[in-house]
Amino acid sequence: MSLSPFLRTPMTDLTGGLISHQLMGRCEKQEMRFMDCMEAYGMERGQVKCKALFEEFHECHTLTKQFKRFYALRTERERQISEGKLVGDQKYISPKVDSF
Repeated sequence: MSLSPFLRTPMTDLTGGLISHQLMGRCEKQEMRFMDCMEAYGMERGQVKCKALFEEFHECHTLTKQFKRFYALRTERERQISEGKLVGDQKYISPKVDSF
């Protein structure tokens, strides 16, 4: 995991904000918590101490758990359709609003 540039110049300071999530809005809080932790502990100890915050930020950024959940639900629905448990209009009923 590499967070800081190899060669630091005024140009890297100017363009560093373009790569962060502070302008996107979705993951800005998780990124700030992770960066604050890394700043407090430094690069070497921060990779160990801030691992949970990094994983939380990474999940917010990539949405891998959400996609795996969606894929598992879709696979189960397709399995039930192929077995004949869901027929007719029941095949594509959306879940209720509060079912999550």
